[in-house]
Amino acid sequence: MALLITDKCINCDMCDPECPNDAISMGAEIYEIDPDRCTECQGHYDKPTCQSVCPINNCIILDPAHVETEEQLLEKFVVLQGMA
Repeated sequence: MALLITDKCINCDMCDPECPNDAISMGAEIYEIDPDRCTECQGHYDKPTCQSVCPINNCIILDPAHVETEEQLLEKFVVLQGMA
């Protein structure tokens, strides 16, 4: 699954620079995650760095609208890195 930033976001700017896929950007009111670029850090880190640095509990969650397997996330990582 891609990740989703909820309305708990306080726009602290901690997550944006940590994303290795440039999937996080400022939306109309809060930061947003582009599900086409989010790999949950598969291929980069053991766990999503945005969740690790976010100071708000449960602010960045799994996006139920974008269900993906670990294999699909790794495939997306390969494509985003230009390895395909």
